[in-house]
Amino acid sequence: MANTKRELFLKRRMRVRNRLRANANGRLRLSVHRSNKNISAQLIDDAKGVTLAAASTLEKELGFVGKNNIEAARQVGLAIAERARAAGIEECYFDRGGFLYHGKVKALADAAREGGLKF
Repeated sequence: MANTKRELFLKRRMRVRNRLRANANGRLRLSVHRSNKNISAQLIDDAKGVTLAAASTLEKELGFVGKNNIEAARQVGLAIAERARAAGIEECYFDRGGFLYHGKVKALADAAREGGLKF
């Protein structure tokens, strides 16, 4: 039974998300999306279905439009941590969303931790 890369990615993404939801205890979700050209992160309240804070390399003030490298991921991580603190959020859980936890995704997570988010 040959699965496409996309199907395997979606299975991995749902497996990660379902394991995290089981242990969520009402915490918010820090969701990461990485494309070929950009990387973004959002703090989502799944109970209400709303995004409370977001950061992306698509934002001109970060200065990394169209760049998807480790330094850009670090800046997005610091920006999401700063916006979370401004919204009064200190704890969340990290949803890597089917992406492997290394490289850009790890850099974003480490920068968010440096910025004060606990997960």
